[in-house]
Amino acid sequence: MPKSTQHLRNILELNLAMLFISTSGALGRYIDMPVPVTIAFRAILAGIILFLFCKWKKISFRIASKDRFTIIVGGILMGLHWITYFYALKMSNVAIGVLSLFTYPVITSFLEPILLKTKFQKMHLVLGALVLLGIYFLVPDFSLENSYAKAVGFGVVSALCYALRNLIMKTKVSNYHGSMLMWYQLVVISMMLLPTLFIMDSSGFVSQWPWTLVLAILTTAIGHTLFLFSLKRFSATTASIISSVQPVYGIIIGIIFLKEIPLLTTVIGGTLILTSVVIESVRSYK
Repeated sequence: MPKSTQHLRNILELNLAMLFISTSGALGRYIDMPVPVTIAFRAILAGIILFLFCKWKKISFRIASKDRFTIIVGGILMGLHWITYFYALKMSNVAIGVLSLFTYPVITSFLEPILLKTKFQKMHLVLGALVLLGIYFLVPDFSLENSYAKAVGFGVVSALCYALRNLIMKTKVSNYHGSMLMWYQLVVISMMLLPTLFIMDSSGFVSQWPWTLVLAILTTAIGHTLFLFSLKRFSATTASIISSVQPVYGIIIGIIFLKEIPLLTTVIGGTLILTSVVIESVRSYK
């Protein structure tokens, strides 16, 4: 396959992953259960599905002892990322929640040269600044009494956890199958949040199970596994900036299913973020 065709395919696969993952915004707003309970069911159901998939494809579950700690930490970070992100959604709306999460390309651009010893690129700071400017338009009033400001705070914490998870998992994706890595992380999250099913009210699952299942299959098992595969083809920073198209998908889904129409300032912020996506896509192609 020609290099240009393969690159285009890689870009399209990453965008498909982002489309699937972006359904988490509307689902996180719609599912009416305590956030830790929702994430626990999400992890358990997605874990079962990925386990069956790995068995069907005869994917090995064997991991080297030196990699176990890294994968466990990756699972903990992924769980924290999901929890804080869903709290951001509950405190605001799909647009604010998903766009606030996308400070993570900026965080990634600072952390990748430090953690993975890659070359620092000044252009990533410029693109990251575009994303930050977009975030500013979301909540110009950063008062602690403002629920949207609190939501952005949770979104930034979620972004930090997500950036760290992507960077440490990038060191392992070349050695293992993406589905297997995702399964181990889901096991860690399930074990971490299992007590919440008994401490918090989980009775809502009876009526919410269809949407929780969609969250587990489409968003988690398929979307996040595809994203892990993309880390083999792009740097973590490049993948994260290209994936900033996710807010656009998420907002469109929120408009269609939840009737959440974004404000003009939100549209401006989203446009700035999408601009950084297009620029980085062109740069990575060259």
